[in-house]
Amino acid sequence: MTRRSYAVDVRDGRLGEVMGREGGYVRLRPVGGGREWDCPPDALREAAPAEVLRARVRRVNAQGRLPC
Repeated sequence: MTRRSYAVDVRDGRLGEVMGREGGYVRLRPVGGGREWDCPPDALREAAPAEVLRARVRRVNAQGRLPC
């Protein structure tokens, strides 16, 4: 099993899964999927486990909501 890495883009506070490096940037993808973005390595910090869990719960809750 591969351990996933998560980081926070300190420029805007977005949390993402580290997908790799490209052209001097780190590629991040939102937790649960979505459009990737590039971030300079000096604008990243490691995400705390609680931040990752919070993002996952938020994603699951959003998917489970029924239209009113």
